[in-house]
Parts: sequence; C-alpha cells; structure tokens
Amino acid sequence: MTPPDRRLVIVVRADPVICGHSVEARNLAETALERGFDDVRIVTWPLERLEQTGLPLKPIESVLPYSPGIVVERPEPIGDYKIPDGRYLAGMIGRLVELFTDGVPTVCLSLYLSPHTTVVSEALRVARATGLPVDVTTIAEAVGSDVTNVVRQAVRDGDFGAAAHILVSYLEQDVLVAVSQYTKDVVVEAADAVDRMRATRFADQLRERIAISYPAIDTDAYVDPEPDELARVLAARGLERDGYVLFLSRLMPAKGVDDLIAGFADSAACTDRELVIAGRGPDEERLRAIAAASSAAPRIRFLTDVGDAEKPALMAGCAAYVLPSKPLPEFVETFGIALVEKMLAGGGAVITALTGGISEAVGDHAIVVPVDDPGAIATALDSALLGTSVEERAERGRAAREFARQFDRRVVFDALFARLPERSGAPV
Repeated sequence: MTPPDRRLVIVVRADPVICGHSVEARNLAETALERGFDDVRIVTWPLERLEQTGLPLKPIESVLPYSPGIVVERPEPIGDYKIPDGRYLAGMIGRLVELFTDGVPTVCLSLYLSPHTTVVSEALRVARATGLPVDVTTIAEAVGSDVTNVVRQAVRDGDFGAAAHILVSYLEQDVLVAVSQYTKDVVVEAADAVDRMRATRFADQLRERIAISYPAIDTDAYVDPEPDELARVLAARGLERDGYVLFLSRLMPAKGVDDLIAGFADSAACTDRELVIAGRGPDEERLRAIAAASSAAPRIRFLTDVGDAEKPALMAGCAAYVLPSKPLPEFVETFGIALVEKMLAGGGAVITALTGGISEAVGDHAIVVPVDDPGAIATALDSALLGTSVEERAERGRAAREFARQFDRRVVFDALFARLPERSGAPV
C-alpha cells in the first residue's frame, strides 16, 4: 500500500459532542481533503468516556458521516483501574506517537489547549526521543473555555504549576491561534496573572505570537436550503415557517434560555407563535421546570434529538433566532458559531447579547439586548416581528449572510494553513 504524501491530524472533542468546535474540526477535515491532504484523521475520545463525562451529546444516529478519506480514531485507554484518569490520555498520546513516527509529513491541529494541546506536546516529545524520523508541524487553537475553565481557576487557586503547564504547551506549538480577538485577550489576560505570580513572561510571548483564526463553518450546508427539504423538516416537526422562535444550542445557564422563556411569554408578537428550544445540556431539567411554570407553557417545545441535517432548515424557517448569552465564571461565549450558521441559513432576525466574542460573529447584523433582561428580549421580538416590513427583513437577511460568508471553511482553512512554515508540507 502506497503511504500518504501528507497527513492532517486533528485532536479535538469530536462528534457526537454538542459543541461548535467539534463541527469546526469536521469542516477543517473536509476542507483538507479538497486542499490535497490524502490522509486526514480526527483523534478523539471513546464514546463511553464522552458519555461518562456528562457532556451534551447528539443522538449518535443523527451524526452525519464524514467523507471517505477522513478517519475518526478513538484510542482505547491504556492501563487498568489503578490509573483512573490518565488512561485515556495515554491512549491518545500513544496513537499520536505512532502517527508522528511513521515517516509521513504531518500537520497536527489541536483544538482546546487542555488537554489536547498538552497531549500533542507530550506525544511530540516522545516521538522525537525515539530517534525515528519526525516531520510534524503543529497548530494549537485556543477556544476560550479551555482558559476560563483551567488557567483562570489555577490562578484563582494560586496553582502556578497547572497554569504554566498549559501555557508552556501552547507556546511549544509552531502556530498559535485563537478563535476570536476576545479569546486572545482572555488568554493574554490569564497569562498576565500568571506572570504576576512568579515574574514569568508568558503574556508578552502570547501577545506577540497568537493570531486570530475564526471558526470554520460549512456555508454550503446553510445557504439556500432546498425548499422541499425545508418543508419536509418543518412538517416532520409539526412546525410552520415563521411560526416559531428558535433557540438551538447547548442547554446551560450561560446561554440565557431562562431569560428567553420569560421574554417570549411577554412578547405581544409571539402570542400566536411557538418557542422551540433545541439542544441538550446540564440545564435541561431546570429549564423544563421554568417553561412549565410560564404563562406560555402550552407554546414552548423542547427538541433534544435535532441532528446536523435538520439544523439549516430549522434556522431558515424560524421567525427569529434568540441567543441571549450571559457571562458566567464557568463559561463565556468566545465566538458564537450558531449565530453565524443562522445568518447563513436566512430566516428571521438574530437576537443576542454582546457577550464575549459574539460581536465578532455578528457584526452589525443582530438585534442586541442587554444581559439578564427578559423585558428587552420581549421588546426585541416585537420589533423584529411587528416593527419591520417583509422587504426590510429580507434586506437585513441578505446583508447578514454576506457578512457571515467570511467564516466559510475554505476561507478560514486557507488563511490558517498559509501561516505554516514551508517545511510543513502543507498545500500552497
């Protein structure tokens, strides 16, 4: 069998995890095939481990297949019960060492600094120590929650070593990117705090080296959905075009769904519409209780089984899409991938709060509400549905779609890989 000429390895929490960056990894993998990589691999976690974590997961049957040429690897844990957590990392590191030492020129992209970039650093250290030929170029992408969740906590607890481990691993990579300017600012701010602890100089290095690489989105999947497919999806869900307000994302406190429920109930424009809350997550039970107690309870529906194929149609058919995100210690929206997908799909207005990096995702093409303000959501819904003409809504939708096209997976991929040194063997 002829060995591949060049390989791309992506280390990420991949499908079926409900996360915009698992979708981003898929989009980059698909684009890599178009751009000449003949071996594309996603190295990720075993399904049973993902289920144990409590992460929100799509129904496995709803996950779209990858194109031929993309291999999803889920290395088995190494060791027994006496190594309770490190077994899975050992499996991933071991598989990466094998890929890094088989002689194929490789680009390795890690999404999430913790633990994926630290796994890549360790695998590369081991690969080079074997004495075997190693031709690997690395890209590390900070997505934000890896810093807010780990580095900030380490700083808050005075745990210099844990924070330094992540930042050093990040700096060891050949190309450093963040998914938004906001995310870069968060990383540098956290590094500044570490520097103040021990007089290190992480922040200056990161400020100089981190570039911005917005998430890669498959615009082809969202732009101009087939009318028959749109009608089929809506009919299957018992929905009418423009007859519902949509939330589609993870169900967690930082997404502001409780505020949306209250705002929807108070909206004069929504008395004859439904609120569709699509997604899974740790906040589902609480949100169902809030919805059940709402005056609009009969018109609120939860969908927990929405697959990738349905998303474009649900977005295109809604009267408005609302993501009233709020900043919380455990999570801040670092970009807003779902908002871009909605702008590409068309349909009604986008209503959101400018939390974190959301402004970079939507530009001037969303109705902005303050954080924690159900009354403002009600007013925004009334304005979007009653205060604009059909022509105005259509024009705003066209402008939003054109803005969102800059995040097309091919545009993002080409800009990202143009940053690689020539020795990487990346397409030119």
